[in-house]
Amino acid sequence: MYSGIVFGTEKIQKIEENIGYSTIYVTDTQSFFTDAFIGASVAIDGVCLTVKELLTDQGMVSFDISDLTKEVTTLKDLQIGQVVNVERSLKVGMENGGHSMYGHIESTALVQNCTFKGETLHLTLKLPSETIKYFFLKGFIGLHGCSLTVNHVDKARAELSVYLIPETLRLTNFKDVQPGQALNFEIDQTTRTLVDTLTHIYAQQADLKSL
Repeated sequence: MYSGIVFGTEKIQKIEENIGYSTIYVTDTQSFFTDAFIGASVAIDGVCLTVKELLTDQGMVSFDISDLTKEVTTLKDLQIGQVVNVERSLKVGMENGGHSMYGHIESTALVQNCTFKGETLHLTLKLPSETIKYFFLKGFIGLHGCSLTVNHVDKARAELSVYLIPETLRLTNFKDVQPGQALNFEIDQTTRTLVDTLTHIYAQQADLKSL
């Protein structure tokens, strides 16, 4: 489990393509992985990945990415030298300053517009239409691993907006985001459960009334 409070960024050092999966090698210039171990969970751009190798002497950590994960996320487009957001999984007793996140990416959202207002970045995102029902004003979205508050929702257009404060921009790769760029997003599982359960109940009630 993650909090959506990104530790910082690292870079893709190497990519190996294999049958059914790829292996990426991520730098460790900020010592995020000092106490990591093989099998540990790490969110890379919001995607929960498992540590494969700790290449301490080379300052790298490797992760395998299945073809299915690549299909759903932006990891299929990773390039050598690309900057990625990093968050280690939560430990018992750690403060959760964001929201409960799992690193299970739903799909990608397209950046429709990005505008700086002073030092704050305003993003408007286009989501798959079938997912917009899970987002509400002042709710949250997991975006590229960051827990962000939803500031506007247009359900008819399947769009929502978020604001990024200077500290978030400093710690993440959002500072380089461009219109048309795809970003990984995660739905709050509690919200999904409530929406789907209530939708099912109302549908059942409607069926009973029609009898």
